Formats: sequence, C-alpha cells, structure tokens
Amino acid sequence: MTSVRSLVPTGPLASVASRRVLQSLMRTGQEARFVGGCVRDCLLEIQAADIDIATPLPPEEVMRRLKADGIRVVPTGLKHGTVTAIIGNETFEITTLRQDVETFGRSARVAFTDDWLADAARRDFTFNAMSLTVDGELYDPFGGVPDLTAGRVRFIGDAETRIREDVLRLLRFFRFYARLGKGPPDTAALDACTRLAPLVGGLSGERVREELLKLLATDRAAEVWRIMVDQGIMEHVLPQAVAVDRLAALDRLEWMVGETEPLARLAALLPAGPLAHSAVEAVADRLRFSNFQRDRLAAIAAPVVDVHPDLPFKSRRIALHRLGPEIYRAVLLLSAAAMGTPAFELFEPLAEASAWREIPFPLRGQDILDRGQPPGPEVGRLMGELERWWIAHDFQPDRDACLAELERRLASAASTGEQ
Repeated sequence: MTSVRSLVPTGPLASVASRRVLQSLMRTGQEARFVGGCVRDCLLEIQAADIDIATPLPPEEVMRRLKADGIRVVPTGLKHGTVTAIIGNETFEITTLRQDVETFGRSARVAFTDDWLADAARRDFTFNAMSLTVDGELYDPFGGVPDLTAGRVRFIGDAETRIREDVLRLLRFFRFYARLGKGPPDTAALDACTRLAPLVGGLSGERVREELLKLLATDRAAEVWRIMVDQGIMEHVLPQAVAVDRLAALDRLEWMVGETEPLARLAALLPAGPLAHSAVEAVADRLRFSNFQRDRLAAIAAPVVDVHPDLPFKSRRIALHRLGPEIYRAVLLLSAAAMGTPAFELFEPLAEASAWREIPFPLRGQDILDRGQPPGPEVGRLMGELERWWIAHDFQPDRDACLAELERRLASAASTGEQ
C-alpha cells in the first residue's frame, strides 16, 4: 500500500524554475510530481544532481505546454516518453508515466499510462520509487523511506526478475549499497547478483565504467568491492581489479590526508610491477576509457619514475617535474599504501606537491637548429641530454646557462668529429 506523508521540497526542487515547469504541466488539473533520485536525495538532505519529473501527459502535450509557456524543451527520448525542459542553467527531465510491456536487458517496450503505481513499480529500488508533489506530499509505494533510514538497498519485487529486466541494476545495487547501505547487504539481492553476475559481460563498457567510478568515489568502496570479489562477481566485471587490501590501505590514507581520486583507487586494485601495463590496457579497453582516462590510469598504475615516501628531496623534485603534481600525489599515496607508511610521513612531500609550479625547460629545438645543427633525430637526442643535465642541476640553470652548455656540447662534438 502506498504511504503518503509530508516532505518540504528543498534545494533545486524548490527553485522558481522547478515550480514554473510543474505549473506548466499542471495547468489544467493534471498531476505532476518529482520522482526518483531527486526525491531520495531530498530526504537525505543532499543536493540532487538531476531533477526528474513524471506526468500522465503524453510527451507531445508536454512539449506543447512548455513551449507555450516560453520554456525551452528538447525531445531527448520521445520513444520512451522523455523530454528535457531547460530554464537558464537548470534542466528537468520530464517523462510520461509508463509501464513495461516487454524488457530486453537494457531497454524495454513501454506503454504510456496514467497509473502512478505502475510507473513506480518499474523502477529498481524501493527508495528510487518515491514521488513528491510540489506541495510536499510524498508517495512511498514500496517502503523506500524505512529502507533508506535503515540503510537497506532493496529491489522492488523479485530481485532476479528486476536484474534480468536490466542487468545494469546489478552494478547499481553495489553502487547504492556503497553510498547508502548500512550493515550487511540484502540477502535476496546479493544472492541474485551472485547468480546473474555472468550477464554483466553483455553490458557496454561505458555503462560499466559509469557505475564503477561512482562506486569507487564512495567512502565504502573497498568494503563493497571486497564483497564483489568474494562473491565471484568481479570475475565477470573486471577480473584484473582484485587487490582489495591495497585499495583499503589507500582509502585509509586518502581519508587522513583529504584526497579522493577514483582512478587512483582503480589503480590500487590492479597488479603492480610488470603486469601493470597489460592490466591497465585490459581495464581501459573494457571500460571504454577516453585517451585521457587511459593515460591517467597508466601514469598512476605504472609511473615512468619511481615514487615512494623515502625519496630524497632532489628526487622528489625530479618526480614532480616528470609526473606533474596531481599524478605525483596519486602515485605517492599508492606507494605509501603498499608500504604501510603512516600518513604523517606524507605531509611534507604532499605539501611540496601542492606548492609545486612547473618549471619549463628554457631551450627549444629551434635553439639547436639556429646553431647549425640540421633537422633530424640528433636534435631530439641533444635536447634530451640537455634537459637531463638541467634536471640533474635541480632546474637551476637559466636560459643563458643552458645555451652555454649547448654551445659547449656542440663544440665538443665538432672537435671530435661527431657532427
């Protein structure tokens, strides 16, 4: 039975823009409500990232009304009854009430309806099936409020059925459990996830990536990842990412020094040493990483220079120059986690990284060409030698000193017949 209670809309749910959208949809008496995650987050008193609204109006009528009221509207998913309203920098995803006619794993054939309960029943978890009117009436058909209060992540109805309808829900279960769960996971849900884990292989890399990076950004990432490994689920998701002890150690250090980097947490889960490169490539391919994400993961998991808490001052500066402060910090924490280094020993090198400002090498290839060296590989080789000389002198030589060293090396090469 649907329970109804009072909840005052707050944050973006109470904005002038949101009321304007709802008033447009409700102009002739039809009901419109906030639904899903934004209602859940309102109950948790946290800022909702996305605002979803449901209405019994068909999408064409939704668009007509919004346009008539001067609200920009984009037909983002008409087939499934979804349009997006835009007012200033606020966006609202508006979906016609619907019920599933047939499901296909990650998609469904739907029919529009005016039945709020049927629409709520097609959602994944109890606390994502709540809806809220502009006047503060909270509808909770499946006990989402007590589940949210108790930290229970519970599927609506039969867990296995819900996962088979949409396999991504398996990963969403663990992501929400990491974010909101308390105590042991729901037994029925965990059993269903374990049985159906082989189905995850059919999910797109982009969808898996989104869920896993969100999970890794939570405070309980290591605890929940361990459950997925122990249950054999990660074998079907990312079999390379099972070094949970190192993730747990990294998590403790991050908490103490105020750092959180999901890609560093992913790197912590991968094998170290010679196997790091192949693991990075396999993970990046499976998760369809962008080139930026792939390079960043590789830079953290398999850094080009050695970084550890016992590096002397000069070596730390060289590492900062080679890696940049962000990668350096991530690699340092990862190394410290593996070595069991206490957090207080990291404060000095982390402070150095925060204060680090990139020092550009004073010379360019053109400086070598201007002194008669023909274009070719020799220019790059000489530039590399000069930069290593400059780094070995702790980045102190200025442009004039570097040019003098260039002249000296060219003269030496000429005198020995190497040119």
